[in-house]
This record gives sequence, C-alpha cells and structure tokens, in this order.
Amino acid sequence: MSDIADRVADSSRQENVNRILDAADRLFRHYGYSKTNVADIARDLGMSPANIYRFFGSKSEIHQALMERMLTHRNDLAMEIARLPISAEERLRRYGHEEHQFTINVLTDQKKVHEMVVVALEHQWGVIEKHIDQLHIVLAKIISDGIAAGEFVEQDPEIAARCFGASMVALCHPQVAAQCMNKENRATADELIEFAIRALKK
Repeated sequence: MSDIADRVADSSRQENVNRILDAADRLFRHYGYSKTNVADIARDLGMSPANIYRFFGSKSEIHQALMERMLTHRNDLAMEIARLPISAEERLRRYGHEEHQFTINVLTDQKKVHEMVVVALEHQWGVIEKHIDQLHIVLAKIISDGIAAGEFVEQDPEIAARCFGASMVALCHPQVAAQCMNKENRATADELIEFAIRALKK
C-alpha cells in the first residue's frame, strides 16, 4: 500500500510542478522574465507564494526548470534528425537549419523567450552545458555515420562534433545571432553550414 501511496504522492507533486512551470512560462512570455516574480505566478494559479516555495526555492529555480524543459525538446528534435534515413551530410544540413530557425523564431517572434535564454546563458547554468554536451553526442553520431559511409574523411567524431557545433554559434547563440541578423558583411546560414560540412570532407 505504501508503494501505491508513494506513486500517488509523486504523481501529485509532478502535477503541481507542471502547473507552476506552465504558469511561469505563460507569464514570462507575456510580461518578460525580469517583470515577473513568484507572487505573480502564485496569483495566476490562485495559490500562495508559500505553496510555490514547497516545490521551487526561487524564481531562478523555476527558470532553470523551464529552460531544461525547453532544451530537452530541442535535444529530442536533434535526435529525430539524427535518426532520419538520409545521408549524414543532409542530416547535418537539416540540423543546422533547424537550430538556426529556432533561434530566429525566439529572436523575432518570442522576444520574451529570448530574454529567458539570455539570462540562462549569462548565469552559465549547468542545464545549458548539459544541452551542449547532448548536442555534441548527436553530432558525433551523425559524423560517425558519415565517416562509415565514406561521406567524410577519417577523423575523431567527438572532436569534429565540437568543431561543427562551434561553427554554428553565429546561427544558434541568441546574442550572436541577433548581432549578425541582416548584416551584409556576415556569412549567411547557408554559407556557414556548407562551409562546416565541406570541412568534414577534407
């Protein structure tokens, strides 16, 4: 009976956590991260701030949990691309364009989300480093497939993945991408992606 009770308690806790995260996400997107506090989230949910603090120690913890949820979704999409039954070269091309499009959407259509991402990057939270590590694993898998298929020259897939990821910074880092948008003296997304893929062939 205690096992059932524990599962019910865990399920109830997760439901409350999800409700808090959903409300925080909605308010952060509408008002902005800096203009929203824990009391606002509690008010939106019809509960006291003390109730929020039963699940999260601070607004920062809520933010980190939201970022982890968003980045987990990005990692899942990257994994889907890695599993596609197409060439490694085309998978890398699609990965680069998908990451760039996501960043552009955040910058142009969801400016409040951009603020959330920038705050996370500035604080160098572990969730960001974990996300980068997971993307490197995905890229290494694609590059390894490309080497095995003779698309890319023999090389260390893990090093190549880190280098490929670094070459995408201007496309995927929100602050860098914002500085490069609509600048004629900067490489386009197509140019950067094709340059990075060609490097894997030499």
